[in-house]
Amino acid sequence: MAWDEWEQLKSDAADKRSAHMRLNQAVDIGDGGGDDLVVHDDELRQKFGTDSDFARPSTFTASVDLFNDGLDMGSALTELHDAWNTQSQTLKEACAHISNHFDFTRAQHAKDEVQIRTGMRDADGDLMSVSKINEYIK
Repeated sequence: MAWDEWEQLKSDAADKRSAHMRLNQAVDIGDGGGDDLVVHDDELRQKFGTDSDFARPSTFTASVDLFNDGLDMGSALTELHDAWNTQSQTLKEACAHISNHFDFTRAQHAKDEVQIRTGMRDADGDLMSVSKINEYIK
């Protein structure tokens, strides 16, 4: 690779990097009501709760039938059934815990947004209007 080729590659990489370094901008909130923090946290917990319980009744029935027929596999399947229930319950509780954190985060974010929108002041200490704030954002 020639030296000028190397310099060109470095220059191209620097151009690309500078193009990607931009500050985040607020979404156009128009009337002040924008959903910029969206999390669908209950979907995972609800779907897992339903899907993890799908095979439980038939697994338990099979384990009882096998055990009653004198097969050791029945007691092993019962152990598997119980372990699955314990682990899936633990995971559902963890999902609920995360969901609670998301709920708290959304509520705190909304409070912060209200405080920012209503409490921004200009250099003279006067409250800034939403239209004035939008001028600074653009």
